[in-house]
Amino acid sequence: MCGIAGIALRHGETAPAEVLARLDAALAHRGPDGGGQTVAAGAALVHRRLAIIDVAGGDQPLFEPGGAALIANGEIYSYRELKRDLLADVAFATGSDCEPALHLYRREGLGFAEKLRGMWAIAIHDRAARRVVLSRDPFGIKPLYIAETKHGLAFASEPRALLEAGLVARGIDPRARDELVELQFTTGAETIFPGIRRLLPGETVAIEEGRIVERRRRAALPEGGPEAIDDAAALARLDAALTESVDLHQRSDVPYGLFLSGGVDSAALLALMRRLNDRPVLAFTAGFDDPSAADERASARAAARAAGAAHEEITVTEADFWAHLPAIAACMDDPAADYAIVPTWLLARRARQDVKVVLAGEGGDEIFGGYGRYRAAMRPWWRGGRVMRARGILERLGLRRHATSAWRDGMEAAAAAAASPGRTRLMVAQATDMVDWLPNDLLAKLDRCLMAHGVEGRTPFLDPAVAAAVFRLPDALKVRGGLGKWVLRAWLDRHLPEARPFARKQGFTVPVGAWIARRGDRLGRLVAADPAVAELCPPDAVAALYRKPGKHEGFAAWTLLFYALWHRAHVRGLAPAGDVFDTLAAGG
Repeated sequence: MCGIAGIALRHGETAPAEVLARLDAALAHRGPDGGGQTVAAGAALVHRRLAIIDVAGGDQPLFEPGGAALIANGEIYSYRELKRDLLADVAFATGSDCEPALHLYRREGLGFAEKLRGMWAIAIHDRAARRVVLSRDPFGIKPLYIAETKHGLAFASEPRALLEAGLVARGIDPRARDELVELQFTTGAETIFPGIRRLLPGETVAIEEGRIVERRRRAALPEGGPEAIDDAAALARLDAALTESVDLHQRSDVPYGLFLSGGVDSAALLALMRRLNDRPVLAFTAGFDDPSAADERASARAAARAAGAAHEEITVTEADFWAHLPAIAACMDDPAADYAIVPTWLLARRARQDVKVVLAGEGGDEIFGGYGRYRAAMRPWWRGGRVMRARGILERLGLRRHATSAWRDGMEAAAAAAASPGRTRLMVAQATDMVDWLPNDLLAKLDRCLMAHGVEGRTPFLDPAVAAAVFRLPDALKVRGGLGKWVLRAWLDRHLPEARPFARKQGFTVPVGAWIARRGDRLGRLVAADPAVAELCPPDAVAALYRKPGKHEGFAAWTLLFYALWHRAHVRGLAPAGDVFDTLAAGG
């Protein structure tokens, strides 16, 4: 896990040294263990390193005899297997997991990414071909952003690097802003910053003379409808796929641990890590001191005890929320108004004392069909079926100055693309979430909150072999008896029954609504006075919102609070000025 940036230069252009220095500084938190650069005709590459594999010898950029240079953010878990395949033709210079990708590019060209298994954002400068190649893993676990500039096509692991380097002017796209405040995330290739685009999950592009000349896309999910398979065969196949994936995701030369909630996904990872490790698994769990939240620490504690794990718990308090939220919002440059950013950021801060790598359960609900909204989407409308995310966060309360339904356009486009031949309603709903919700909310949250503390997050459920084993299972193996993720629950019931996988759980919630309600009068006035919020909603309506109880009101109040703090940090370019109240009062 690292940070990368650079510029694929137009003919005759050079990369200013001060721009490269600002890119390096903006990404330093992603790579506290060192940095490197290479500047040559046609491209400049900047790398910040978080050393995980080949700690002593894996500095980047990496070079190969044909003159190509590589920088990467991520981990290629299949690097040992790739090295064995390449040994007849290649003399490896390092033990880095990323070096095989460079030699594979020399052999396969743009098809090199099809051979990789892992999470990555990669940049290769092929001097001989006068091209720069960018690639991103098929699930979008690792981020990569691009922008056309006067120098050429710039790229970076985070939008803030492009902004702070002065390569793109600060601003906001109203369409993406509307998505953010109604959906809590944004969709598609365009980001909320005009001029900055995402390289899409699975994309590999070739750039010549500062322009993209070729694109390829690797799908994360297999095509086709449900397979014919019985329970026993499905469980055996799942066991093999998960065991292999977790084994690969544990490849590391530094200590690693697990984020353990009280849910099924992380408990399954715990069971597999217990199977694969000689030492006790180090597990980290967050809980809350507020009775309005579903605190699953007792469930996590029981699973950890049964698995013989070394279990660390943290309590996330209301005081933590007010003190740290400005810094947390500032780390979410590609914004996701997901309140789970709060415990994730605090867990990463605690975990960094003991480990540099954590495994996490992101992707389990999407791969196995866990969300309640999937069960609603499975039913036709005449049986009470519902379209996912049919109502926006602010829309349902009538808070917007100018109501619009255009915020659903991106989601509808994703759903249409996901509805490929043979897929069931459930599969379409899963595939729709894999396009935007997963990479642009859940994985963005994990990436930014962990990298803020120099911790690498790994997601074993988001693996091509796991997707191949699970996604095309019949609906009845995913949803049964009113419960999602049936096959994973059945597997866990065999291997760690103490986790009580068939017990109905409340799900992971953060008591932001209760915390906000206690400070509603003061906080409402501050948020209502924020110019970015006032542009969206009448100040009187915003101030009144913070005095109203209710689930929807609390979620809307949280969304506007996050948006005010985020806008101040990334559009106005202002650093946090203390806690939430001091920061909002400071204006700017």
